[in-house]
Formats: sequence, structure tokens, C-alpha cells
Amino acid sequence: MFSSRERFKEIVAAAPSGAARKKHPGKAVMAGGFAGGLEILCTFPTEYVKTQLQLDSKAVNPRYTGIADCVKKTFQSHGFFGFYRGLSSLLYGSIPKASVRFMGYETLRNKMVDKDGKLTQTRTVLCGLGAGVMEAIVIVCPMETVKVKFIHDQNQPNPKYRGFFHGVKEIVRQEGVRGTYQGLTATILKQGSNQAIRFFVFNNLKSSFQGGDNTKEIGMARTFLCGGIAGAASVFGNTPLDVVKTRMQGLDRHLYRNTLHCAQEVLKHDGLKGFYKGTVPRLGRVVFDVAFVFTIYEQTMKLLDYVWKTD
Repeated sequence: MFSSRERFKEIVAAAPSGAARKKHPGKAVMAGGFAGGLEILCTFPTEYVKTQLQLDSKAVNPRYTGIADCVKKTFQSHGFFGFYRGLSSLLYGSIPKASVRFMGYETLRNKMVDKDGKLTQTRTVLCGLGAGVMEAIVIVCPMETVKVKFIHDQNQPNPKYRGFFHGVKEIVRQEGVRGTYQGLTATILKQGSNQAIRFFVFNNLKSSFQGGDNTKEIGMARTFLCGGIAGAASVFGNTPLDVVKTRMQGLDRHLYRNTLHCAQEVLKHDGLKGFYKGTVPRLGRVVFDVAFVFTIYEQTMKLLDYVWKTD
């Protein structure tokens, strides 16, 4: 008898790759959500440290001297689970975020591919950009605003948020629904550029391994490698936007008139290097994050192709 693991490999191998075919948006929703949920459970501590360092502005009495100091102080003050403060807000959002992203990408891709199932370079960027904008507006902005407020709240002498639902309730009560959409412009810019870079780099690397045959399988290891490189490219490409977005969504949001003013203040107080605060922990998270999500997404899509027949 086959073990469950061997059976899964058999199913994946038997499933049509669909690389040159249009992909069903419903499958993208399911595969994306599954990959997104698993990913955030593994990578949240690095996201926590990154956000703490970005909020630790020199203009507001910095508490940390670097990554190691942030990790040490967080553990001393809150223990291991202190690194998971704000997880609920991100976990509740990660599943629908990945679902919306991949559904948006596959929907746009289905409309833009040629008869051979291929995208031009420009259309690849546009599909990624569109997917990023969709997830930014529908999911990411409110999710990230709540997450940043939760993490920032932990630094206050008397934290006021007792949990996810209590925090959301308090934010809406004090600031209205608009309070969950702070930094929308920066979020759209960040997510749009994020996904444009990631899908562009991933698809080009994947194509290079396929040697021009977009029905050829490249295997999980190469898929993971392509995803990791795509994630690294997005970090170096748009960390400045991530820093501005984080500042705009923190409890010190009132210090900034708008996105441009926030960027000017970062430059004024921290210099150019201020736009790259939190790069190392973000790099560690995003490289694994993107590699993991693309790999799980592709494998899950193959499984869905096997069990759910669509044209």
C-alpha cells in the first residue's frame, strides 16, 4: 500500500500542469488561501520584529539599538508569545489576502494571455500590479492598520487593546471605519509594486528553467528558489514604501499630514537609511514567505486540477 505522502506525490505527478492553460479563479482562491494561512504561522515573529524597528523612530525616543536588542527586550518583557502579539489580525487577513491576490492575478492573466498561454513582460507586470492593488484595497490596508496598532500599543505604558475583536471595536469606535484605512495610498503603492516585482521575477525565472516550454514542470525545489529570489527582489525594491506605510498606520499617525509628509519626516530625522529600517528581518521573512507561498500554491493548484475538473 502507498503511504499518504506517496499518494500525494502520485496525485501531483498525475495532475495536468495547466501552465499553458487558463487557471480557474475559484481554484486560485482556495490554493492561495491555504498557502497564505500556513505561511503566516511560520513567519510572524520576523514580521513583528520588523514592525517594531520601523515604528522605533529616532524622532520619538528610540527603544532598540538593533534587531538583537529588539528580540532580547521583547522576550524579556513578554516571553516567547510576545513575538506573536498581533498575529490574530494578520492571520485573519492572510488567508483572504492570498486568495484575493492569486484570484486577481489569474483573472487578469486569463484575459491577457495569448493563444499559447503566454504573457508578454509588460502584461506580466500589469497582472501582478493589478493583483497587488486589489489585495491592498480589499484586505491589506485594514489588516495592516490593525496589526501595526496592536504592535505599537504593546509599547505603551498601559496597553488598551485586549485582543483582535476588542482592538478593532476600539479603533472603529474612536476613529470610525476610516481608522482601519490609514495609509491607504502607501499601502496601494507598496502592494502594487510588491506583486508586480514578485510575479515578474518569479515568472521569468520559472520560464528560464522551462526553456521556453511553459508546460514543463520545474519541481518544488526550483519553484521555491524562484519564489525566494522574487521575494528578495521585492524587499530591496520597495522597503522605503513599507517604512512609510508602517509609520502612517502606527499610533503616531497624527504626526504626519499625508504620505508625502511622512516620507519627508523620515528623511529629515533618519536620513536615507531610515527608509531601509527593518530590511534584514523583512528580508528573512519575505524570502521564505514568497518562496513558501508560490511553492504551496503551485502544488495545491495541481492537486485541485486532479480532483476538480474545469475547462
